[in-house]
Amino acid sequence: MGKRNAAKRMKTASEVNTSAWFEETGRVRGPRLQAIEGGRAWHPDDADQKYKRAATAPEGDRGQRYQKNVKPRSENQARLMEAMDEYALVAALGPAGTGKTYLAICKAVEALQKGKVSRIILSRPAVEAGEQIGFLPGAMEDKLAPYLRPLYDALSDRLSPGQLKHMLAEGVIEIAPIGFMRGRTLNNAFIVIDEAQNCTYTQLKMLLTRLGWHSTMVITGDPAQSDLLPEFSGLAKAGERLEQLAGAAVVTLEGQDVVRHPLVADMLNVL
Repeated sequence: MGKRNAAKRMKTASEVNTSAWFEETGRVRGPRLQAIEGGRAWHPDDADQKYKRAATAPEGDRGQRYQKNVKPRSENQARLMEAMDEYALVAALGPAGTGKTYLAICKAVEALQKGKVSRIILSRPAVEAGEQIGFLPGAMEDKLAPYLRPLYDALSDRLSPGQLKHMLAEGVIEIAPIGFMRGRTLNNAFIVIDEAQNCTYTQLKMLLTRLGWHSTMVITGDPAQSDLLPEFSGLAKAGERLEQLAGAAVVTLEGQDVVRHPLVADMLNVL
C-alpha cells in the first residue's frame, strides 16, 4: 500500500501543469516571447504603437486582423480621397510612390464594407516593364497574378487572408482582363484600372464606357512612365478630355506627394 502511494505521488509530481503558463503570470520575469499577432498593421505615424482592433471581427475569430485608419499625407492625396467620395469617375495621375493605387484600393474596400457597392473589379494591362518572359501557366487568374501583385498587396493590407481568399472565390473581388471588358456594363461596383499609362486611347475609351449605375471607377497611372511607345499611351490625352466633364475629376499628384523612401522623390527630379 505504501509503495503504491509513493508511486502515485511521484507520478503526480512529474506531471506538467500547462495552465500555469497562462494563469500564473507573476512567475515570469522579464520580457516574454509571444506569438506574433497576425495582421497587425504598422504605420510610421503610430509612434505610440497602439493598434485598433477591427470592430467587425467576431470574438475568437482566428481570421481577425488589426486595421488602421487611412488618412492623406498631403493636400493632393486629400483631394484624391474627397474626389473618390464625390465623383463616379476619377483619374489619379502622378509619379510612382504617391499612393494612387493604395488609396483607390482602400476606398474600394471601404465602399464594399459599408454596402455602397456589391463587388470590386480590378483591371490592369498585361504589359511587362521592358522584358517578356513568355507564356505563363495556369488559369486566367494565375496568368494575371504577376501583373496584379501590387493590387493584391494593397488588398492584403486591408483584408485578412481568409477574407481575401473567400471574396476572390465568390467573385466579390473580380479580376477582369482589359481584353475581355468590351460589351460589359459594370453596375453597383467599384472599378480600379491600375497602370493605365500602358493602355492605348482606344482601350481607355472602351474602359470608361463600361461604367454602370451606382458604380465608381478610378483610373490610376503615370503618363511619364509608360511601357508603351509614347505615341501609343492614351492616358495623358484621356485625362485632358475628362477635365471637361462636370461629373468626373482628374487629380494630379506630384513629387511632393511621394510617400515611399525620400530618395524616390529626389530621383524623380534627376532621372
